[in-house]
Amino acid sequence: MGRAANRALMNTAMNTVPLRIAQVAPLWSGIPPETYGGTELMVHLLVEELIRRGHDVTLFATGDSCTSARLRSVSGDSIRSAMAQGKAYEYTHYANALLTEVLREAASFDVIHCHLGCAFLPLGSVSPTPMLHTQHVVVSVDDLWVLNRYPEVPITAISCHQAAAIPEQRRPNTRVIYHGINFDAYDFSGRPEDYIAFLGRMGPQKSPLHAIQIAHAARIRIVLAGRPQNAEEEIYFAEKIKPLIDGTRVSYIGPVDHQRKNQLLKNAAALLFPIQGEEAFGLAMVEAMACGTPVIGWKQSSVIEIVDFGQTGFYGDSVEMLADCVPRALALDRRAVRERAKQRFSHTRMTDDYLEVYQELVGRGGKS
Repeated sequence: MGRAANRALMNTAMNTVPLRIAQVAPLWSGIPPETYGGTELMVHLLVEELIRRGHDVTLFATGDSCTSARLRSVSGDSIRSAMAQGKAYEYTHYANALLTEVLREAASFDVIHCHLGCAFLPLGSVSPTPMLHTQHVVVSVDDLWVLNRYPEVPITAISCHQAAAIPEQRRPNTRVIYHGINFDAYDFSGRPEDYIAFLGRMGPQKSPLHAIQIAHAARIRIVLAGRPQNAEEEIYFAEKIKPLIDGTRVSYIGPVDHQRKNQLLKNAAALLFPIQGEEAFGLAMVEAMACGTPVIGWKQSSVIEIVDFGQTGFYGDSVEMLADCVPRALALDRRAVRERAKQRFSHTRMTDDYLEVYQELVGRGGKS
């Protein structure tokens, strides 16, 4: 029997045999997140789609999460909110407690899907139930140590760029599953306004400064959305970005919820994504494409995987090159941008991929 036939049989089994699945979410924000929180959004979409397909899902997350799943929690508010109120100072204490509760109930699940990161991967080696860890951030030197020490614990990566940093002996068994979004939650617009957008953290890694420089070079106004996330980014924003905001050529609208983000992206002629540091995925690029808005990004990290050059956007390695890409991006068929992105980055495709991995783990008892 060929691979395609095997996959078809597996998909049939996944759709007819409900699995008991535990999803373990980060505690930085609720599920779904109100503003910033790409991982939390992915968990939310995955949980809701799994339930829609008839699977029995328990979500381990913050107590203020809104979900169709059975909710388990060790904290009421998000840890970010608790820290802002002086009610918490460390994150690990709460995440450890959450995963401990998962392990106490492990026998109740067929598979456990953990999104907490590599620091918690060792506990997967003692779980009586198969535990999958998805790595949502760039792999650090400490992550490499853990990945090498516990090779039997299965993992998935969210981009080939991220997977390339994973220890070589693990790569053949490391599945890359791209993030997906619900395209129905984003409005298409074929008649954008005369601005380009930047959406992200106001820090040197996301580089809104380069975005402003690209917009100036292309002679088009820019609207910035997002906020600084730490002290370093606060200084960067105050010194590098704030002096350039004039309300005309450069506008700043701060952090945005989903509704305001949707308005920003669908009305933008293009999204600038001039990432300067490592980027494991880059969800803002897909959210823009869902509105039909092409992406212009720096040629590094995951950008060259997410952007289909000449179809959904362009990338380059200098301010001048990206400025030259602006008129080319504006000439793209926005409907085709959305349709191509939907083929690659829908949340239903993401759910299909994870269900394949779950079934494989259940079938072999979780061994990598």
